[in-house]
Amino acid sequence: MTKVKICGLKEPAHVQVAVDAGADAIGFVFAPSSRRVTIEAAKKLAKQIPSNVLKIGVFVDATYEELERAFREVPLDYIQLHGNETPAFIEGLQLPTIKAFSIRTIEDVREAATYKVDYYLFDAPGQAYKGGSGVTFDWSLLQDIGISAERIILAGGLHKRNVESAITCVKPFMVDVSSGVEVEQRKDEHLIRAFVRTVKGER
Repeated sequence: MTKVKICGLKEPAHVQVAVDAGADAIGFVFAPSSRRVTIEAAKKLAKQIPSNVLKIGVFVDATYEELERAFREVPLDYIQLHGNETPAFIEGLQLPTIKAFSIRTIEDVREAATYKVDYYLFDAPGQAYKGGSGVTFDWSLLQDIGISAERIILAGGLHKRNVESAITCVKPFMVDVSSGVEVEQRKDEHLIRAFVRTVKGER
């Protein structure tokens, strides 16, 4: 069954709702964003997340020191990179890593295949910030790309009305939602629950 990541959480109540709803991963944004949190805030939020739910930190062009500190102190299970990080940078990091790629054409997908990471996150091109644009991309670009679906995380404009179609097309390991469970740029408890239920096939 496809797993669910709820990203950009900042409030204890929303973390609890996501956990209770059955989310498999929680994303904390440390990069410039309206959803940005500090390491100290993420540490407090992480205390209410059970060990079977992954804690993933989102970064853009951070240093090794910043990444290692957050990984250790929160603590995190994965580092998710949305910047211009090179394959060599990621190899030197030596932490469990998800690399995000903005997809416009098949060439963007082919570039992703040159990276050696734990998971590949395919997203729509960012607008004000890297990622989190709330728009989709052409999911058919991810078919027959030489990357196992078990290592694909799908993001970009997902919400409860289109996520079933996205899963049918891509069959990803995980779907990642942020703006799709928000109302006026704030997480909404009802939308979080509805999104998880839809992915898990619950009614």
